[in-house]
Amino acid sequence: MRGRWLKTIPGRIRAHVVLCVAALVALLAVLTVAVGNARDSVETIGHDAGPQVVATGTLYFALSDMDAQVSSILLIGREHGLGIGYDETLRVYEKRRGEADAAAVQAAQLAGRDPALRRTVQEVLDGLGKYERLVGQAMQLDAQSNHAPGETPAQVLDAYRQATDLMKLQLLPKAYNITLDTGANVRQSYETKRSAVLTGRTWVALTGLVALLLLVATQLYLVRTFRRVLNPALVLATLGTVVLTAVGAGLLTAHAGHIRTAKEDGFDSILQLSRARAISHSAFGDESRYLLDPGRADTYEQTYLDKSLSVIYPDLGDRPVNLENYYAGLEEKAARTGPARRRRSSASSGTRRGRWTRAGRATRWPGRSRRTGPSSATTRGCGSWRRRGTGRARSTCGWAARPTRSATSTPTTRR
Repeated sequence: MRGRWLKTIPGRIRAHVVLCVAALVALLAVLTVAVGNARDSVETIGHDAGPQVVATGTLYFALSDMDAQVSSILLIGREHGLGIGYDETLRVYEKRRGEADAAAVQAAQLAGRDPALRRTVQEVLDGLGKYERLVGQAMQLDAQSNHAPGETPAQVLDAYRQATDLMKLQLLPKAYNITLDTGANVRQSYETKRSAVLTGRTWVALTGLVALLLLVATQLYLVRTFRRVLNPALVLATLGTVVLTAVGAGLLTAHAGHIRTAKEDGFDSILQLSRARAISHSAFGDESRYLLDPGRADTYEQTYLDKSLSVIYPDLGDRPVNLENYYAGLEEKAARTGPARRRRSSASSGTRRGRWTRAGRATRWPGRSRRTGPSSATTRGCGSWRRRGTGRARSTCGWAARPTRSATSTPTTRR
């Protein structure tokens, strides 16, 4: 008796109905799961892990700018009114320290159950505490020495060297690794979730096709059995299935595009911009360190060049890679791209071209200097350096609001 009901017309109609309903239910289930995955993917990259990873990118910036502010404080000595002033520089230092602490906390949250990443974050926090102690010692010695601007005593330099070496050799590399690791996690999540969305789109198309075939088969069976050309209910179900499948596949395709846009045009671009910002501020700090520590002037000159090249790499051809050729390459690049592009490039790169000499000293950036300050030996370490195209003069004592002939507006100060 089993299976005999399939030989009857009512039994066959029931079988067709059951198969069609099962196919439609499967289509709705697959579409619901696929759309849910797509929304979770966009939410993860656009609002959760993506912005948190970008926030950890500020860890590198905050740490590097902390060290730059310390070098400026030690450089001005007892003349607290030079540049943006001692109090303002100290305020910026404290602000960057708070940003570094907050970014480290976010990195710890992102680490989750990753033991290696959690260990790296803990090492950064421990190193930051040691760095602050060394900076405190350097500032205390600096205050006790009451030295003139640009004439930092040896004991202050020794304390600062320990702090800046800790920053450059341990904290900054680990902070950068944190951003790379958390960014890699987001990229892996992006690949997995986007693949899941595309797979869901394929399953939606397949289940929709199966449902359509079953509906068409049912319609043909009714045509042969009852001589009816069309069944209104089946026609409506077929049209609804076509619309549902097409809309679902199109929605998933659009979500896959949104995920890609959020990752490439949003997450990747902001992360790269954050890195460029941190490197350019660190290069600015190398200028102060160059003036603060003559014994390492050549090292800071080279690191300044390396960081500048990592932000903008002009075509140097067969010329040696040095500051002279780098500046020449920038001029050629600016001449090719036009004045408007030059302004945008200068604003985005953050690298500050300098033409300096140390008054009373022979140390300088090779081939890019013009003496504008006094040359007497009594003014050792406190001359000025005209910075072409900025309308300002740089001095060993900090930023000096000294207008040049090219100045067209009130100089701004770096915050």
